[in-house]
Amino acid sequence: MLNDNISPNPKLVLSKKNTHRIAKQIAGYVFAIACLIWVFYNIHVEKLLQQISNIKLGWIVAAIFFDTLSYFSQGLRWHYLLRPIGKISAFKTTQAIYAGLFTNEIIPFRAGELVRAYLISTWQKTTFFSIIPSMVIERFFDGIWLGIGLGLTAIFIDLPGNLLKAADILGIFILLATGIFIYLILRREKNMETAPDSDKKFWKPLKMMIDFIGQFANGIKKIGISGNFYYSLFSSSLILISQILAFWMVLVAYHIDLSIWQGAVVLLIVHFGTSLPNAPSNIGSYQFFCVLGLSIFGIGKTTAAGFSMVVFIILTIPLWILGFFAIMKTGMSFKEIRLRISRLRSH
Repeated sequence: MLNDNISPNPKLVLSKKNTHRIAKQIAGYVFAIACLIWVFYNIHVEKLLQQISNIKLGWIVAAIFFDTLSYFSQGLRWHYLLRPIGKISAFKTTQAIYAGLFTNEIIPFRAGELVRAYLISTWQKTTFFSIIPSMVIERFFDGIWLGIGLGLTAIFIDLPGNLLKAADILGIFILLATGIFIYLILRREKNMETAPDSDKKFWKPLKMMIDFIGQFANGIKKIGISGNFYYSLFSSSLILISQILAFWMVLVAYHIDLSIWQGAVVLLIVHFGTSLPNAPSNIGSYQFFCVLGLSIFGIGKTTAAGFSMVVFIILTIPLWILGFFAIMKTGMSFKEIRLRISRLRSH
């Protein structure tokens, strides 16, 4: 009689995980290639090259400054959000952010989020999962300011119907998230430790999930009742403002005559379009949604396609350079960090 309790072959399980990961990567690359084909299909190459040659370099320098400022503002925000865990300088949080961004440029599906959380947990000598609440609140703040940005933009220009629907959906999610956030702040902290006898009543994975949810909720509450919460919320506004200014300045440099509010709309469309994990650096999807956004304001495809590549390169190369140095300054190789993150994923 066959034994029903035969354990699965670890090599087979690992092989299935690798196959699934590779399949997702291939899907991301296929999507990126399809987007690029659409962006550059049937454009006037000579006109595109002429427009690129006439770029105003002064505006490019200003755009790089404000784009870099947006990441330093993000580092300042995270510095405040991490205060309940311990003191860490805004320089260190910015370094971790750049290291994570550099990882996202190389590896698909936002692996850089894991990298920056790992680095902070190592520097602070705390658990990896204790960093997660601060990162969730970052996304919450981003949603709030995106909603405010859309609302202000709608006052000055007529937004497309699809974008208004997206804004309504975002508003619903923000309201739900706000309700959950307020509940977690007002709730009483529960002691998640269980007696040895009660451990036997829980399936181990279920107990681990319950413990994690409890730790996560308590982490959110500690941040919410901290006075630094409001400083971090204000810092979030600087991130979006700096990104809008940087994007609009590249529009000016490229001789595209759009107002700052119209530029903000295009950037928000790019933000929405690239919010889902895809190919490294959002290559393909960034260009696709940039061209799509510019077409709303009557910008021709050749001009939009050229701009989409120029703005991508201008705002990405400084990130690559600073991100590379951020990784080097950790004292660990990129390969070593990636290996440690893989171990975290497997547990």
